[in-house]
Amino acid sequence: MEYFSNYNKLKPLSDRMRPRTLEEFVGQQHIVHKDSLLDRAIRAGVLGSCIFFGPPGTGKTSLAHIIASTTKNEIFKLNAVSSGVGEAKECIDKAKKNFELFGIKSFLFLDECHRWSKAQSDCVLQAIEEGHIIFIGSTTENPYTSMTRAIVSRCRIFEFKDVSKEDVILALKRAVADKERGLGNLPVEVTDDALDYFAFACGGDVRQALNGLELAVNTTNMNKDKKIVITKEIATQSIGSMPLSTDTSMYYDLLSAFCKSIRGSDSDSALYYMQRLVKSGCDPRIIARRLMAHCSEDIGMADSNALLLAGVAMQSCEKLGVPECILNLSHAIIYACEAEKSNSVLLAMEKAGEDAEKTRGAVVPNRLKNHPSLNDDKSGGYLYPHDYGGYVKQDYLPKELKNKRYYEPSKNGREKNLVRKKDMFK
Repeated sequence: MEYFSNYNKLKPLSDRMRPRTLEEFVGQQHIVHKDSLLDRAIRAGVLGSCIFFGPPGTGKTSLAHIIASTTKNEIFKLNAVSSGVGEAKECIDKAKKNFELFGIKSFLFLDECHRWSKAQSDCVLQAIEEGHIIFIGSTTENPYTSMTRAIVSRCRIFEFKDVSKEDVILALKRAVADKERGLGNLPVEVTDDALDYFAFACGGDVRQALNGLELAVNTTNMNKDKKIVITKEIATQSIGSMPLSTDTSMYYDLLSAFCKSIRGSDSDSALYYMQRLVKSGCDPRIIARRLMAHCSEDIGMADSNALLLAGVAMQSCEKLGVPECILNLSHAIIYACEAEKSNSVLLAMEKAGEDAEKTRGAVVPNRLKNHPSLNDDKSGGYLYPHDYGGYVKQDYLPKELKNKRYYEPSKNGREKNLVRKKDMFK
């Protein structure tokens, strides 16, 4: 018993303070408030298969543990990173025996469930349908895009959100006061400013806040009054500025918002979303690549300098790296946003692509061939433009596409003054 007690003390504070009951659970009031569907189902022991998804440290695994502790049914725990089909089938076989012999259902809790392949997911479908197991999945990824539809369609989805600042502070105060699992046996005092900073810097992740608090306590000496006082300065050193939590779905949402802000000429929004992405750990080269693409897609011939500046920003990301390249990237983003817009390049590309698909068999005019054929197509010989002052009118497209136009200059920016050569010499 003493060994077990010492073993528990060696666990991280965030693990020791994991809530044991719904009353101890903090955050997610939108799904676990009193008399909510999830609250009633857990207390009544009639919870069906479900998937918890949301940012890390928001209580997904903790709630699964609470479910396990409030039910008398057996619960099998697997991690999708380390488990395979064989282990899942072994759990299902045991669950089937429980169901057939004792008439009880078993829980199968799968952490990081988005990591399971289709084959792994399919092996539990029949057990779910026959009622042998109740599946509970936990993931930081959006299950609608990261998991097989067959599993998702059989589960109720509960979305977890960042834990509020007030709830994080509540969890920290409990940890400081708890003598059994927390820091209650130590002379710890945490200032309000320090609590506030822990709650801010963790980004809604209770685990990060508790780990930061534990590090602060373990590395701070007692003062002359024999107390361990955690100030805001100590809190700042202990937790630092944590990366913003971003799952795959949010990542693409941020990237989409960045691109649409460029197209919408809103440099403030584009800069904001760029910073969100960078502070979430996104490689700035990815942002620079998207910027280069949009300089042709949304700005194009209206201001070709935007593409040149985006190319310089890309080179800066590759040669300078963070944080210096962010200044150059911001420069290029602002230029692209404030530049005149034109999608004429995009439209021309798409129209030419459509005709290329439709006229795969069109023959290149004889005079344009690398080696003109002996069978003259009556197109005449090739006229060398420089012999005519730089431009001479002649047909370049196959005869099926004669006089076809793809590029039409817009009325924006520098493009509004552009007159196509073939229009100048009609």
